[in-house]
Amino acid sequence: MVPPSVLSRYDFLETRNAAAILRATNPAEFADLLQVLEGFTVEVVGDVVVPGGNESGTAARLNGALRSRGWREASYKVKITSELVLKAPGSPVVKSAGESETASYLVDNVKGRVAADVEWHAKDGNLDRDLAAYRTLYDSGIIDVAVMVTMTRADLRAMALHQDPESKKFGTSTTTNLEKVTPKLLRGDGAGCPILIASICARTV
Repeated sequence: MVPPSVLSRYDFLETRNAAAILRATNPAEFADLLQVLEGFTVEVVGDVVVPGGNESGTAARLNGALRSRGWREASYKVKITSELVLKAPGSPVVKSAGESETASYLVDNVKGRVAADVEWHAKDGNLDRDLAAYRTLYDSGIIDVAVMVTMTRADLRAMALHQDPESKKFGTSTTTNLEKVTPKLLRGDGAGCPILIASICARTV
């Protein structure tokens, strides 16, 4: 599903044939993602050596490339209304009613029926939040597939240390990365939602 020019530069992981489903159900969005990944470059100094959090230039460039193609940040809420209807002679009577609302899920980028998050060097708790959002959006019939762009920590950590033996970049294991999300996907945290992971690695530099 992914051309060699992109496949060779990232580590990929998918569940439930996500790449094939993405191309078949949302071809324009699939093309957007391939173009963004193919055109994206990682700078050794700016992205690998200099410290920076989730809102670093790396994440900003990826999000900016998607948003220039019409992707938008989005939130999603679920409201549930319940009522008790008494069956009486004539018309039914509503005895009582109630309404509950879940917290809003925030997704970095949404277009068509695809949700895409960029998780670069953020707290690893974001992964549980993202996977929960994907499950809810998919089960509610809002999206067909989800995409996450993250990093292969071991690769980039080795590169940072090669450039600067004192570097603390990628030093903590409590950040969003391929190594953290893989066991979550393998144990089924994404439930029925097809999920495609593209991970920035040494080959992306």
